[in-house]
Amino acid sequence: MQGHVTLKRIDRTCFGPKKRVDQYYSVEFAVEGLESAYQFKIWNKTSTHMSILVKENSEVLPQLKVGDTLNMRYYSDNLIHPSECLETAIRRITRNDQGRLKGHYLVGLELLQN
Repeated sequence: MQGHVTLKRIDRTCFGPKKRVDQYYSVEFAVEGLESAYQFKIWNKTSTHMSILVKENSEVLPQLKVGDTLNMRYYSDNLIHPSECLETAIRRITRNDQGRLKGHYLVGLELLQN
């Protein structure tokens, strides 16, 4: 995993205050050089951190690096709430070698204050 990720902005008005992650269900982001946006279900939510599950053979995985800061679009599990684009840091990338998550990486995310 080399270099830093350069993202296409999903929406240029994607800025707001720090949010609690427990209100989000999934996250979407696009990576420069890859053809489509990627959407992931959010796992292991706490009040400020969360993880996404990425298959080990996904073309987006090599583009992600611990320490990268990205603008990601977050979707709530409540359809009444609109999606939000928030600055997010990649805090860890951990491979799963056992159990039902074998063959996947957990990518730890943290919402940052704008």
